[in-house]
Amino acid sequence: MTPIRVFLVDDQDLVRAGFAMIVGAAADMTVVGSVGDGRSALAALRRPEQHCDVVLMDVTMPGLDGIETTRRLLAEPGAPRVVMLTTFDSDDNLVASLRAGASGFLSKDAGPEELLAAVRAAATGDAPVAPRLVRRLIDLFVLATPEPRPAPPPGLDRLTPREREILSAVGLGLSNAEIAGRLHLSESTVKTHLGSVLRKLGLRDRVQAVVAARLAGLAG
Repeated sequence: MTPIRVFLVDDQDLVRAGFAMIVGAAADMTVVGSVGDGRSALAALRRPEQHCDVVLMDVTMPGLDGIETTRRLLAEPGAPRVVMLTTFDSDDNLVASLRAGASGFLSKDAGPEELLAAVRAAATGDAPVAPRLVRRLIDLFVLATPEPRPAPPPGLDRLTPREREILSAVGLGLSNAEIAGRLHLSESTVKTHLGSVLRKLGLRDRVQAVVAARLAGLAG
């Protein structure tokens, strides 16, 4: 199995070193780079040898902060998924991170297992945040978006009835296990349907799927 390629961006040397040790010790991951500021991150991630699947990005850094770095990074083709490193102390930062395209959030004091689970979740298109917290963040995002609200993504009419059910449940903040129980499906079937939803709607990950469900009025 090809290891998940991880890049670290944080202005604190000890944080980067600690995360690098944890990620580097995981059999299914490898650290491809580590820098202390946003501009260095953008430059490094353009190099083929530092192409990665997941970036762990500090929200607050001097110079180019994590939010603007994420926005610029995700504007480029073939961009990785970004997990923001945060203390969850500011709703404004969380909303701005969502607008920039972050796939999820991780507390900087997370334990090793939580860190590795977040990287794996982001790499597979899930949101490395507790599902109901995802909904709270999305609600903050939608409420903070000025009128007129963005239109739902095109392609909703291409979804099957089952896929619309899955998208609606995702919009309610349910986990794959909870959706499986509610719809009497296996978790693998839920993942397959959700993957189809993401492809049909041109969405990057679960966070974007929650936003799409909310904008389409499918999440009640």
